[in-house]
Amino acid sequence: METVLPIARQVAERLKARRDTVGVAESSAGGLISAALLAVPGASAYYMGGTVVYTRRARRELLGLTDDQMASVPPGTEALALLLARAMKEQLNTDWAIAEIGATGPTGTSYGYGAGHGVFAVVGPDDLEAAIVLETASPDREANMRRFAIGALELFAKQLAG
Repeated sequence: METVLPIARQVAERLKARRDTVGVAESSAGGLISAALLAVPGASAYYMGGTVVYTRRARRELLGLTDDQMASVPPGTEALALLLARAMKEQLNTDWAIAEIGATGPTGTSYGYGAGHGVFAVVGPDDLEAAIVLETASPDREANMRRFAIGALELFAKQLAG
């Protein structure tokens, strides 16, 4: 957690200064993004909620996505991460939303992605959207979880900085 906190503090300070809110939809990071944002004092000013949407059923039930919506984008891609971020932003009516998906390991996915494949997306005001892929090529599940949380927060910090 200590490795994730510095970037979370940076993001939190920017959110508080802007008086903006955020929601988080994460998958393979398992709640680390939310935990890091909530570890910063004053989190209630900006953190509106988050969920771990590890399965298709969770995405359907918690984000309100339909099977058709999920089938319209390839798994493990920026398009899917953006879909999750848009759904989270809409569900919580926040200024911003972060989404993360990936394969933390020790094995890859049934879709052909190897361990260490992470995808992060941020959606914000004025139709701002950004998404990136990170490949660590590592089978270390815990290290990938931390790296994915950091990667998602780094992308968010970049978008907040404008």
